[in-house]
Amino acid sequence: MAISEKMRLFGQKSSWIRKMFEEGAKMKAAYGAENVCDFSLGNPDLPPPPKFSEVIRKVVADERPGVHSYMPNGGYPWVREAIAARMSAEQGVTVTQAEMLLTCGAAGGLNVVFKALLNPGEEVILLAPYFVEYNFYLDNHGGTGRVVNTDADFSLDLEAIKAAISAKTKAIIVNSPNNPTGQIYSAESLAALGKLLAEAGKRYGTTIFLIADEPYRKIIFDDNTVPSIFKAYRNSIVVSSYSKDLSLPGERIGYLAVHPEIDDKAALLDAMTLANRILGFVNAPALMQRVVAELQDVTVDTEVYARRRETFCAILREAGYDFLAPRGAFYIFPKSPIPDDVQFIAMLQEEKILAVPGTGFGAPGYFRLVFCVGDEVIRRSAEGFKRAMAKARKSL
Repeated sequence: MAISEKMRLFGQKSSWIRKMFEEGAKMKAAYGAENVCDFSLGNPDLPPPPKFSEVIRKVVADERPGVHSYMPNGGYPWVREAIAARMSAEQGVTVTQAEMLLTCGAAGGLNVVFKALLNPGEEVILLAPYFVEYNFYLDNHGGTGRVVNTDADFSLDLEAIKAAISAKTKAIIVNSPNNPTGQIYSAESLAALGKLLAEAGKRYGTTIFLIADEPYRKIIFDDNTVPSIFKAYRNSIVVSSYSKDLSLPGERIGYLAVHPEIDDKAALLDAMTLANRILGFVNAPALMQRVVAELQDVTVDTEVYARRRETFCAILREAGYDFLAPRGAFYIFPKSPIPDDVQFIAMLQEEKILAVPGTGFGAPGYFRLVFCVGDEVIRRSAEGFKRAMAKARKSL
């Protein structure tokens, strides 16, 4: 066989998100896009903020020599300064450009972090439900994911985390607001987690890092706030991107920042900068670096997402689904009305509704819906959700 055995197996395990997205493409071709309700892929449909168009036109018009050249592997220092100023206010801890790198999206940032941190066989704790690609990123760098379930409301289960920590534990990933649940971890629970990690690090004579994956930080509802990771724990790293809050997923622009007092800071930043280069990224896209530098104070119109969330929640409640209204991001994660979430997803497909089974996020018995789709798609799904629920109840 031409391809590696590992990639063959990975292909068989590949993301349920992509599987359902591809299934949706087939259904749209067969029945017409206007007859399919596709809630599979978290691909923002809102346009970038108006200021984006203004800034990118200005940046593209700049024809000075060198504007498209290589720069330091960590990105333009002046762009990092702009992001660091916003992050300092956001985190309540002063961050400088020297403590940041520009990356090819949050996914690129996570791979840079794992490349810099992991020795073969070391573990990173994943909090279920979690973004399934984390496992692939860890494997890229010889690491292993250790899955720990969250509480019934998807909050941190500190006792379960404590029980999972071992001498092999190198880090834990928190994703808040969370994909797929929309949960936001409280400041109190994050502080308790920081204390737990510090104590475990002392016990094992090592540093256990807290990695925060935060691309949904600015998409929040009902006056919720996203607590500071840097205030919760000194050995923490924030990774984020502009894919969601500026609707730029295809532009692959993100960043990472380390806590100013993190252990072995200089060596860690040197390793991350080298990782950014030798992973083949070299540097984040120069054009988009210059654009986002001027967009630190803007975001998409999150009121649109808030309206869609209310519409979708009302439809699901009326149809009898059990779920928690998301506090942030653009996902709803209802319980499957039958134990087999994959079977229920098939029932939804019969109604031309595309969703992703919770199994794909390490949480069987649930399913994920996105509401970064047009209002009309959400509204026309109402009767299909009712019929699927009726079929599910009849099958019990």
